[in-house]
Amino acid sequence: MTPILFVPGLLCSAEIFQAQAAALWSLGPITVASTLQGKTIGEVAKKILETAPPRFALAGISMGGYICLEIMRQAPDRVVRLALLDTTARPDTPEQTAQRRLTLEQARTGDFLSTALASLTSLVHPARQRDTVLQVINERMALAVGLEGFARQLELIISRPDSRPSLAAIAVPTLVLVGDADALTPVDRAQEIAEAISGSKLVVVPECGHLSTIERPHEVSSALLDWMGWP
Repeated sequence: MTPILFVPGLLCSAEIFQAQAAALWSLGPITVASTLQGKTIGEVAKKILETAPPRFALAGISMGGYICLEIMRQAPDRVVRLALLDTTARPDTPEQTAQRRLTLEQARTGDFLSTALASLTSLVHPARQRDTVLQVINERMALAVGLEGFARQLELIISRPDSRPSLAAIAVPTLVLVGDADALTPVDRAQEIAEAISGSKLVVVPECGHLSTIERPHEVSSALLDWMGWP
């Protein structure tokens, strides 16, 4: 049995992988990593590796994907397979950084929860923007992370390196998955990753935005089950 390590995204708790953990638990012990220990992507990856199994399958969504790519740089021999969900290998643009800093200022000076949830409409498929189930899940996760956790995560994201130069060195079975309507890390970003990693497989989930694991849990779980069976 292969241990499976999930890495959540910005303002996400372990709940972001609840459906996938339920689908994959019989294949190996499952851990959802903390992203709240460390001031940089490198420090967070190092902390995760300190308590991770000696060898494991690794999957991350959004910011979790950035951390997974750093783990691949720090300990490539410990990862037996890799899944990158709704993520990008590129660093922030100056415009993205400015927007993140504005968001953080608004969260600190106003209503944290309202600020955190304001972006929901840009994260999910247009047909799910008023989905109360998704809204409740995102509210629970935001409260679990909290304002200071949100601030630390934003700084991780802003300071992350460009991972494109290291993609070609990845030599494990790799799944790259993205929602077809992901506006934050669109399909072309996933294609860029898949094209750079030899032998990787690109899966585009239909009628899905950025939060694929909770928007289309069955489809994502199915793709991960398939991934776990690759030679």
